Amino acid sequence: VQLVESGGGLVQAGGSLRLSCAASGRTFSINAMGWYRQAPGKQRELVATITRDGESTNYAASVKGRFTISRDNARNTMYLQMNSLKPEDTAVYYCRGVVGGGIAFWGQGTQVTVSS
Repeated sequence: VQLVESGGGLVQAGGSLRLSCAASGRTFSINAMGWYRQAPGKQRELVATITRDGESTNYAASVKGRFTISRDNARNTMYLQMNSLKPEDTAVYYCRGVVGGGIAFWGQGTQVTVSS
C-alpha cells in the first residue's frame, strides 16, 4: 500500500484547505484510515480517523467542529476538509492506513502553514 498526500499550503487564519490522501497498491486491504499531524518540536498527534465504510469518525478535541474527515473508496482517496484554520494548526499532515494484522502505512506528509 502506498499513500500520497496533497493539498497542503499557506493560508491565512480563518481560511480553509482540503487535504487529499491517494492510496495505491493493495487498496482493498485498507481498513481504518486517519490523519495525523506533527508540528516542529512536538510529537505526532492524531487529528481524525475514519472506519473502512466511512460510517464512523473520530476527531481530536482541538479540531472537532472545524475539520471533517471523509473517504471515497471508489477513488481510493481520503480527505480532510479543514475550516476556520488557526496558526496552531500549522504542521506537517500525514495520512495513515491500517490493513489486516494492524499493519500501518504512512504517507510522506504535506505541509500546512496558517499565518496569523
